[in-house]
Amino acid sequence: MRQENASKEESPATAVTEDGFLGGQLLLRQPRSGHRAGHDAVLLAAATPAQPGDRVVDLGSGVGAAGLAVARRVGGIHLVLVEIDPTLAELARNNAGANAITADVMVLDVEAEASAFAVAGLGPDSADVVLMNPPFNDPTRHRASPDSVRERAHVATATTLESWIHVARRILKSNGQLAMIWRADGIAEVLAALGRGFGGVEILPVHAEAASPAIRILVRATKGGRAPTRLHAALLLNDASGVPNKWVQEILAGKEGLPLARR
Repeated sequence: MRQENASKEESPATAVTEDGFLGGQLLLRQPRSGHRAGHDAVLLAAATPAQPGDRVVDLGSGVGAAGLAVARRVGGIHLVLVEIDPTLAELARNNAGANAITADVMVLDVEAEASAFAVAGLGPDSADVVLMNPPFNDPTRHRASPDSVRERAHVATATTLESWIHVARRILKSNGQLAMIWRADGIAEVLAALGRGFGGVEILPVHAEAASPAIRILVRATKGGRAPTRLHAALLLNDASGVPNKWVQEILAGKEGLPLARR
């Protein structure tokens, strides 16, 4: 579902569309151009192990797609959306209200000092679950976008992954859960970064089709966990003939979760 909401008076920076997620259970306004939420956000939400009563923090939330999708699936969570861009944060705030979901929205750089997080109410050991979809494109292989917001949302720096995981480790309670999505060819970087303070790592590879290498990995890890690393069976977006996987369609429609979400 998609409805254009851009009038002739709107500039490209303010033009938005209203898009349906989770089979229409979640309606989100987002920029018509630049960084836009899609399947990655829904898959991340479906892999997030939240339970009623949890304080769930979505780092780099954009317009709130992943965090709000978690809240739609799991009632009774205390949702916090953290976004650096004020325009996207305002859209996230409005999206939460329009979908009757309670959420605290904070305009904050994920790589800000710990003191800035503490002032915002995200001090050490203050979250039960953190989910995140950090910028993950390799700058050496990614053509720079003229849209600065899109560029910041998609392209990693040399410190992005380690910095974001460090923040998650700091704000999570002991045994708190981290859920994230990253490009599949960066799995070694993810495991190295999680090696400092996380255990019980579970990885679910995502393939466009069975004959192709994985394009994404969904990852769950436990702060202070000691369980061995576990590799799940791959999630195939399409079958051998290119037909969308029926189970994936159920996940995208909000009717099914992923194994990583089970606690």
